[in-house]
Formats: sequence, C-alpha cells, structure tokens
Amino acid sequence: MLYRVALVEDESITLNELLVTIPWLELGFEICGSARDGIEGENLIKREAPDLVVTDIRLPGQDGLEMLSKAPAPFALIISGHTDFAYAKRAIQLGVCDFIEKPADDDEVIDAVRKIKKQLDAAERMRKSGDDEEPFFELPKNISNHLIKMAIDYIHSHYSESIGLQDVSIHTRTSENHLSTLFREVTGINFLQYINGYRINRSAKLLRETNMNISEVAESCGFPTPSYFTKIFRRFTGITPTQYRDRA
Repeated sequence: MLYRVALVEDESITLNELLVTIPWLELGFEICGSARDGIEGENLIKREAPDLVVTDIRLPGQDGLEMLSKAPAPFALIISGHTDFAYAKRAIQLGVCDFIEKPADDDEVIDAVRKIKKQLDAAERMRKSGDDEEPFFELPKNISNHLIKMAIDYIHSHYSESIGLQDVSIHTRTSENHLSTLFREVTGINFLQYINGYRINRSAKLLRETNMNISEVAESCGFPTPSYFTKIFRRFTGITPTQYRDRA
C-alpha cells in the first residue's frame, strides 16, 4: 500500500526539490498535496489526513509547530534552518520523529522517510492482526519496562483529556526526549500513535455499546473535534464511526 504525505514549505526551491528529487513512490508514499504557508498547511492536513507531514518550522501565517498542534499527523518530519532547543523541545512534544537541518541532503531525507515507513508498516500490521469484525488498533501488551508502564497507565487514566508528551514526561519524571525515544524502542510505535490507538479503541466501544452521538464520543475520548475524530477513526479502521456503528 501507499502511504500519504503532505509537504508544507514556503521556499519554492526547497519545495520543488522535495517534489522532484525524493523518490516518493519508491519509498511507499504518494503526495496528497502541498502548501506554502502554515494556514494552508493546517487546512491541507485536516482535509487529506496524511500519514506523514514534511514541513519547515518558519512559515508565513503560522509556524510549522503551531500548525501541527492544530492539525496533528501520525508522523511529522521537520526540515528547517531553525534548530534551537526551544523548537526541538516543542517538536518532540508534537510527535515529530526526525529533525533535519537545512540545507537538507537528499540521502538524509530518504533515510528518515524509510525509517518512518517501517513504523507505519508496523502499525498497519498491528491494525490488520486484529479480528476483522472488530477494527480495533492492537496495542503492545506485556510491557516490562517500568517507565513505559507508568506512561501507558497515565494515558489510560487521562486519554479523555487534552494530554501530550509533556504531561506524561512530568508524570514519569523524565525528559520528553528520553521518554519519546524509549517509548518507540519499547513499544515499536511512537507516543502519538499509541494515544490515538487507545482513543480509537475506547471510541469504538462507546459507538458499539452506547447511544452517544459522534460529537459526544469524540469529546469523551479526547479528540479536539468530531471531524478530526472521524478522520483518525477511518485511518485506523478503514471505515467512519457512523459506518462502524451501523455494522455493530
């Protein structure tokens, strides 16, 4: 299968290089759209629900990190000349999986995309390994690492709230960078994938067992808007929440 990638870059030369010199199809991706500023990029992500967003930080309208906070994506790759600690810390919070400094080398970008593809494949295998009649996201079980168990317990207790990596790092008394890296190493998926997967599992249960409407289910499971909930649900299960309820 081909995963979907959105490109957000205001520099014409850099955007053209990403479009032309990176062999997206060979890497397992199709470009679902591109944008030249943060506002357009936010709308693109919300409309197309890409699996990967490649973006700069400094953008017209709003910066790339603000864009990702309003329109999260399962994976994000930052290519930017702005690499100070504050940006890097915020990027980690938002689940950014790699940070490449401009001018970006094609091979470096390709290597980063290949790593992301492996994680997407792993997540897809987990999704398909479940019961075909129960499109839940199969999350890692029997975690032995104490720190990650604490993080997962916190997610399970606070998934209905607007929580992020920073909240969990404070709870586990570790740095966001260390927690993000360790979480991926131990579970095989990143923090954002796990929390979205858990929320999807909980929302499917509510859709099946209650009469709550879509907006109520979205809110109770920690999704910022019903439309975003619908897009994430469809990405994980292949169908919309309404279609799932009709089949239940």
